[in-house]
Amino acid sequence: MKEAIRFTTIALIIVALIVCTAIWPAWGFSIMAAAIIILGIYDIVQKKHSITRNFPVLGHMRFLLELIGPELHQYFVESDTDGKPIDKNHRSYIYERAKKEKENHPFGTELDVTQQGYAWMEHSIYPTKKLDQAPRVTIGGPDCKHPYSASLFNISAMSYGALSSNAVMALNKGAKAGNFFHDTGEGGISDYHRKGGDLVYEIGTGYFGCRTEDGNFSTEKYEKVAAYPEVKMIEIKISQGAKPGHGGVLPAAKNTEEIAEIRGVKPHTDVLSPPGHSAFDSPEGLLKWIQQLRDLSNGKPIGFKLCIGNKKEFIDICEAMKATGIKPDFITVDGAEGGTGAAPIDFSNYVGMPWEKALVFVVDTLRKYDLKKDIKIITATKIFTAFDIFRALCLGADLCNSARGMMLALGCIQALKCNTNQCPTGVTSNDPKFMRGLVVEDKWKRVRNYHEEILKDFLELFAAAGCSNLEELNRSLIHKKVGEEIVSYDSIYPETVRI
Repeated sequence: MKEAIRFTTIALIIVALIVCTAIWPAWGFSIMAAAIIILGIYDIVQKKHSITRNFPVLGHMRFLLELIGPELHQYFVESDTDGKPIDKNHRSYIYERAKKEKENHPFGTELDVTQQGYAWMEHSIYPTKKLDQAPRVTIGGPDCKHPYSASLFNISAMSYGALSSNAVMALNKGAKAGNFFHDTGEGGISDYHRKGGDLVYEIGTGYFGCRTEDGNFSTEKYEKVAAYPEVKMIEIKISQGAKPGHGGVLPAAKNTEEIAEIRGVKPHTDVLSPPGHSAFDSPEGLLKWIQQLRDLSNGKPIGFKLCIGNKKEFIDICEAMKATGIKPDFITVDGAEGGTGAAPIDFSNYVGMPWEKALVFVVDTLRKYDLKKDIKIITATKIFTAFDIFRALCLGADLCNSARGMMLALGCIQALKCNTNQCPTGVTSNDPKFMRGLVVEDKWKRVRNYHEEILKDFLELFAAAGCSNLEELNRSLIHKKVGEEIVSYDSIYPETVRI
């Protein structure tokens, strides 16, 4: 109703100006020009809306069209549930929580509950009391000297370069305010990452931040970076869901002199990370490097991130863990549906195992080899809602990360221009004319709010399921439409006995 009144008011003002201009042209055009100038000045100096700050006056068209968005979608474009890669319902869910606006949905579900793959959770007629705050998960195995207490929901890997400096600062300040971690992505640690939030330092195949001149791993540089007090964990990026088997891509348009200096590369050139690591070439080599990284960091938690491709290769790593006694403190499981700023389309569409099966495979393989008790599982593919977190934890994950969810909380409008340096909201653009629209002091609060509100939603689902401890979450609580049957996840993926 409020939006309808606002739209009607704006429409009446426009009609009144047109009528006045027709009757008294001189006065009408003068008033209209003055109004446009005043509005343009206000748009430039205001700090709340990125679009109108970057596109004075014209930017208001987006908000005018957004006011009648449901009607445009209903009659002319897509439904709220079929937008790609993230549908409008999910985008609205994130926007509302980031802004702490309405949290309820009218008139029932818009989902087709008879559709193949539809998933839902069991609830109990004896719900438990909602917890005051979400549980935290301690990451750190027997060889870790500095275990880390992690939130159930965190910022997934996104580099400075892939994101703007303002976006990185807003994310880090939000992480500090909400007490959750911020994964740096493989682009190294910039000053914009060091605003007080906890960091997971990601090391990719390009070794940015700990790189020799010839592109190999530098123990000296790594030791210095790993000693930063805000670096709580270190993550080796073996592969990424959106482009598994392919190195990271930073287009030349986004590779500024500052970013190039941080990464140790030439500015204004395409930065293509190698598809594989030079620091190891075998399961034993990976584990020995994990031990080296742990020693050089004085015992901080060390883990690796991967998208599953060849199952045997992961099994080989597990067997090497048993043989050597060396284990990572955590493993981050990405799925083929994962996001990226830039990737070859064939890699995004056709390479890598989908998230659900990959997560189950990793969890069950670790349990089979009696390794899961020492290794925490982080998962990070299309985690947008409280139900996404609930389902991931039921499948065997210990905590979740989100990249695109956090981008939307910052103000991303899914313009799909991440790889062009033309992002209209300044989230993924290093062009000052776009970046200025993302005002850090406003947007970090939205990151904090999104984290806070999604965990509140999770605790409500947790209580509705009759749970009071994370150990009670299991696959029998999630059901899915498969063929003509509704089956529980423990029927689809029988759990390996928990040891």
